[in-house]
Amino acid sequence: MGAVCCRPQPIDFDGEINLFHFVLLRCVGKGAFGKVRVVQHKQTRELYALKYINKAKCVKMKAVPNVIQERRLLEEIDHPFIVNLRYAFQDDENCFFVLDLMLGGDLRFHLERLGSLQEETVRFYVAQLSSALAYLHDINIMHRDLKPDNILLDERGNAHLTDFNIAVHFAERRLTGVAGSMAYMAPEILAKRGYTYYIDWWSLGVCAYELIFGRRPFRGRTNSDLQHSISKDPLKWPEDADKKCSRPGMQVLKGLLERDPNRRFGCKPNGEGYQELRRHAWFKPIDWDTLESKEQTPPFIPDAKKANFDASHELEELLLEDNPLKAKARKANQDNLSAEMRQMEEQFTSYDFKKMQRRSYYPHNQHIISTATGTSSGMASSRPGTPANDLRTENGISIAGNSLDGGDSDAIRGEKMVSEKEFS
Repeated sequence: MGAVCCRPQPIDFDGEINLFHFVLLRCVGKGAFGKVRVVQHKQTRELYALKYINKAKCVKMKAVPNVIQERRLLEEIDHPFIVNLRYAFQDDENCFFVLDLMLGGDLRFHLERLGSLQEETVRFYVAQLSSALAYLHDINIMHRDLKPDNILLDERGNAHLTDFNIAVHFAERRLTGVAGSMAYMAPEILAKRGYTYYIDWWSLGVCAYELIFGRRPFRGRTNSDLQHSISKDPLKWPEDADKKCSRPGMQVLKGLLERDPNRRFGCKPNGEGYQELRRHAWFKPIDWDTLESKEQTPPFIPDAKKANFDASHELEELLLEDNPLKAKARKANQDNLSAEMRQMEEQFTSYDFKKMQRRSYYPHNQHIISTATGTSSGMASSRPGTPANDLRTENGISIAGNSLDGGDSDAIRGEKMVSEKEFS
């Protein structure tokens, strides 16, 4: 009879989603104040990636509006080539994102391992990512941080866009805040004269160039040198470019890396830019009719027998974690919360994709106000980038490490944390 009190409480799967609904599996990522691990839903047995963010650290690093902004944007988004939100909830210590699980690793991981990728493979990724960008732009969202680190492969080799931490809705008014990773920033961002969704197509061009040739098209030893290269240097090709990329492929790269946004591939209004890209000779081998249904076999299939991420995260979790994640019942008394904690409590709302319709908070989430300071945070960055000379600023303020580094993006990946440099 004495053991009766130790029996686990039954799980209410019909109630609001919480951590008790999941089995916690291996840890696969680590960041400034959160981690990513594989989880399995106890009822459906489906696997997901769980990103969890420590509330206290989030408040300390003044990233509360960013986390709420990302949570709201992800609820709106649902596309086959995006890492989609499936559940969102919180407990007393953490905010949780449950996302599509990507077991194939990110393209930074594969680029560093292979040196470069075959043109056929990159063309397939560009087709999939252009579909994702066209969808986002159609619902007035620009990503602002497209780079190999934020492109994840599923186990079959399909590419997915992730990390919406500095994504933002756009309207007719152009944005002026500098945000993103400098090596992939479009020249109009650096010019600070205003920009719109055209910047994502430039970033796609930088990614495609880097994946094919193993180096970025514009480089510099310092942020100032890099800025000058992006803004002024002519586009150059490696000496062996014709061995790695066909002439139609170079035409697409050149079109995406056009400094004049009005002439850049993908940028014609009302979706015509995307259609123009689809009609280009380089994409002739792509069956656009079946692309989004993922019926095609990707040219590159990740090795399922190997871990396509940094396996040291799991060892750190076992040996060094002093407060390992576990499901805990919520405290009943929530009266003594700080303003920031109260903001998360009220605005990081629960979401269950099987019970709720996706919705948009736009335009109400354009400027999420900090309840502690009474000022708008804008879309401040939160994730340090991997390549050297990465930059994350907004409205003239340099931001370092507000949120999650590589391991903590929206699904499985592994990358090193790099300190950021102030940019003026």
